[in-house]
Amino acid sequence: MNSSESILFSPFRLGPVELRNRTIRAAAFEGMCPGNMPSDDLLNYHVAVAAGGIGMTTVAYAAVSQSGLSFPHQLWLRNEAVPGLRKLTDAVHREGAACSIQIGHCGNMSKRSVAGCRPVAPSSRLNFYGPTFPRAMKVNDINSVVKDFEKAVHLARESGFDAVEVHAGHGYLISQFLSPYTNRRKDSFGGSLENRARFMLMVMDVVKKAAGTSMAVLVKINMCDGFRGGLDPGEALKAAKMLENAGADALVLSGGFVSKAPMYVMRGSMPIKVFAFYIENKLLKLFVRLIGSYLVRDVPFREAYFLEEALRFREHLKLPLIYVGGLLSLSKIEQVLISGFELVAFARALIKDPDFIKKLQDKELSCSECDTSNYCIAVMYTQKAECIKNIKDPDPEIIRMLN
Repeated sequence: MNSSESILFSPFRLGPVELRNRTIRAAAFEGMCPGNMPSDDLLNYHVAVAAGGIGMTTVAYAAVSQSGLSFPHQLWLRNEAVPGLRKLTDAVHREGAACSIQIGHCGNMSKRSVAGCRPVAPSSRLNFYGPTFPRAMKVNDINSVVKDFEKAVHLARESGFDAVEVHAGHGYLISQFLSPYTNRRKDSFGGSLENRARFMLMVMDVVKKAAGTSMAVLVKINMCDGFRGGLDPGEALKAAKMLENAGADALVLSGGFVSKAPMYVMRGSMPIKVFAFYIENKLLKLFVRLIGSYLVRDVPFREAYFLEEALRFREHLKLPLIYVGGLLSLSKIEQVLISGFELVAFARALIKDPDFIKKLQDKELSCSECDTSNYCIAVMYTQKAECIKNIKDPDPEIIRMLN
């Protein structure tokens, strides 16, 4: 099947939103919100992806409250951010693409320096990757964060977004409630999966009501946490069915836990020296150099690395499913779509080349030139601005480190 006949370039209706094709720019952190506000760099990047042919682009890691922030260059979805986000969505729409925003709370990975308070989590348990020692959330804390999600959807609508993606994976707050590794509660929010999923379903209830009939609601969820003692595939599938019953328009199937199994999310190896190079705190820089490779273990990369797990979810779920995870070639994309997934999402391929989708359609290439070195990841989580520029034009010292 050649690209001109490919289902990849056929339209798809996602809830109330009509997409021009089956492609989504995955909610990968851009690192382009200095002061937790949208920037021209953020706008220009998403406009470039839209102009490059994507069906829908996703603005990533928007915290629903200040208490959910981890980085000084992470978006905080608040009233002051609306004008800048409206400018972004209008520009994306002019290029013919839809625009989504991922909303979430970082929980035990929030940083006091930007969150303005001690991190909160389902249980008070040390997070070595912060490092943070969060306090266990009380019921009134849980109710407050649920209201923050509701407000975030209203702000997303005001900002012109077509969809919201609730982040319930990767070891962030909702995922922390779902995972028995981080949820040691003894009340109605802990213990059984039904209890651990209670917070997620409370969020879904207010998000669906706030979204109404004009915005699509997507949820990113783990198919597995990626380590023993975390959310396993059996419970993850049950949680996915709960989201289907709660009215999600689609699920983004992923896996991994940033604070425990980070490379399970993206696979390959983390360039530790590059990561350390961009860290300003000298003590933390030394710490990362010394034991970073021990904390962030390599997981071999192969194209479409989540496909086998995702197929099991496809077998048991009826709602649209979005495949994400290591898609680089048109042939593998076709395989995923033929296997029954309605949409496919990309991150690294679009960081390497925002015109990736257009070039596939125009037959200028059949595979991304991304080398999966994960240099982009190392830069995004440590740089305060212009990370895409740095990815395109790295420091000569970085080139030496990578070679």
